[in-house]
Amino acid sequence: MQNPRVVVDLVKLKENLDFLSSRIKKNNNISVTAITKSFSAHPEIISVYEKCEGIDYLGDSRIENFIKNLETTKEKVLVRIPMITEIPEVVKYTDVSFNTEIKVIQKLNEEAKKQNKTHKILLMVDLGDLREGIFEEEELYSVVEQVVQLNNIKLVGLGVNLTCYGAVIPTEAILNRLVYYKEKIEARFKVNLTMISGGNSSSIYMLDPDNPENLPKEITNLRIGEAFVLGRETAYGKDYKEMHQDIFTLKTEIVEYKTKPSYPIGEVGVDAFGNKPTFVDKGLMKRGIVGIGQQDVDKMTIHPLDSRLEIVGASSDHLIIDFTKAENDYQVGDEVSFGLDYGSLLNCFTSEYVKKEFI
Repeated sequence: MQNPRVVVDLVKLKENLDFLSSRIKKNNNISVTAITKSFSAHPEIISVYEKCEGIDYLGDSRIENFIKNLETTKEKVLVRIPMITEIPEVVKYTDVSFNTEIKVIQKLNEEAKKQNKTHKILLMVDLGDLREGIFEEEELYSVVEQVVQLNNIKLVGLGVNLTCYGAVIPTEAILNRLVYYKEKIEARFKVNLTMISGGNSSSIYMLDPDNPENLPKEITNLRIGEAFVLGRETAYGKDYKEMHQDIFTLKTEIVEYKTKPSYPIGEVGVDAFGNKPTFVDKGLMKRGIVGIGQQDVDKMTIHPLDSRLEIVGASSDHLIIDFTKAENDYQVGDEVSFGLDYGSLLNCFTSEYVKKEFI
């Protein structure tokens, strides 16, 4: 079986990695944490990341993804707050983890002692996006005061997450608050915080020379996921002309191809997902069904590369497409190709039913 499948152009991926990592390094020699969760840290793709000199760390939110790539030489960063139940694996398989709760950090310290290791952590600070992070300034200092007393934990820096939940766009003023906390902590607790992680792909727009917002020079690390794989920054969704936006292509095939009405016949209730759909009566339509569905990918996050085609609906296993404008160019068994966004890329690599092909 070959369909449905995601086709990955590894040559274009390497070009994206080389271009953007070099561009980031050119600005204040910032270290790069490459986030690998969008492609489930697939070993074929990780091998390309491993060879990129501009990437310093591999970051992911799933321990299982680190376990799949034990031979990588780059330091591994867990970018999701650890669950207490996975702490033994966190210490065993990662070098650095992002944290916000002193109880979790104390457990990490206990486990690191058992494993005869020193585990490095970043404390995440919430600067308004309202996802993870310590929000109150005095709580931050209280946590630091307790952390520096732990023998098997090393506090190496601070981090912030922006745009992922609250969609707050990073600015110089926001990131300078992170710098402020860094300086206060270093002075108060006599520590050296070397890794100040100033966000993700939404922060790289601040490196543009013609942008009024500048990345503070004290920011020493960026976490880059979407920009590498889709060739764009994520604050404003700007594509970089020097990068590829088509590294990943979803392909599947037509399993049914018939002329049918465009409006259901009978009383309309709810669909398989509990939603009541709406329809536009366009008369007779050349309707094709392709072999992929909502179980594998959200129909709202993919688009046919043939602009004449239109997705009209989906069930768990089938995607229904209007082929009317191109009805003579397709038949049962033909392949249809789709472009992906970040969410659909994540879906396709998570689904075991979508095969992966590398070119």
